[in-house]
Amino acid sequence: MIFALLVSLFSARHRAVVPPANGIGAVQRVIVVVLENENLEEALLEPELASLAARGALLRNYFAITHNSQPNYIALTAGATYAVQNDPVTLDVPHLGDLLDGRGASWKTYAEGYPGGCFLGAETGLYVRRHVPFLSFANVQNDPARCARIVPASQFDTDVQNGALPRFALYIPDLNDDGHNTSVAFAAAWLQARFEPLLTDPNFMNGLLFIVVFDEGRIPGPNRVYCALVGAGVRPGSVSFATYDHYDLLRTIEQIFHTDSLHRLDESSHVISDIWR
Repeated sequence: MIFALLVSLFSARHRAVVPPANGIGAVQRVIVVVLENENLEEALLEPELASLAARGALLRNYFAITHNSQPNYIALTAGATYAVQNDPVTLDVPHLGDLLDGRGASWKTYAEGYPGGCFLGAETGLYVRRHVPFLSFANVQNDPARCARIVPASQFDTDVQNGALPRFALYIPDLNDDGHNTSVAFAAAWLQARFEPLLTDPNFMNGLLFIVVFDEGRIPGPNRVYCALVGAGVRPGSVSFATYDHYDLLRTIEQIFHTDSLHRLDESSHVISDIWR
């Protein structure tokens, strides 16, 4: 019965992929910032989030995969939820980091409050491991060199100053800054203070695609969430009404870096195709 359900889900997601416009080829680096637990409509009431979308592209029909938080983070990086539920887990499955390594593309996670040292505890202070998906993968946990790619967020500024940002970066705010323990207004104010000085720097933005996405919406609700893309290759002011989700965003990242798919639900997903120059 489970096999039949998986087949049904795969078939439901099988959609023809429309090749993206040439603008996607301008992307050399990607930074994804994940905020927490708000619906699209409420997020767009925040001036910073509305401004970011207006300067770049807004996906009006972008959906999270499920509830709670953790399975959405796993879906975004591994192409399936693997039935996780907000608990520390070890998954022996392929993930985006494997694909990037296969192409020689550097990757890193910057996590606020993370103590470093491949810390695998469930939480400390305002840091929670469930929001840092790469720490759930066995081949990261068991490889000190790969585990060292998860770093405290303070390393981000150092890497910017040294011109050492990776090709792909996942930036994970703490439970206050992502809005989980606070509000979408708090998260938007944090985002503005943290990133706006960089987003107006032509050197920082050269070849960079900056993505802000929420992990999930409020319960109950349609789970339609905010996702905006700004920077290299994006047609400013574009709005897509196509239906996308975390698997489509993963597939788009795979397309940008010319990797294979993970042969999970990402394989049958759309490359985001209607926002490029």
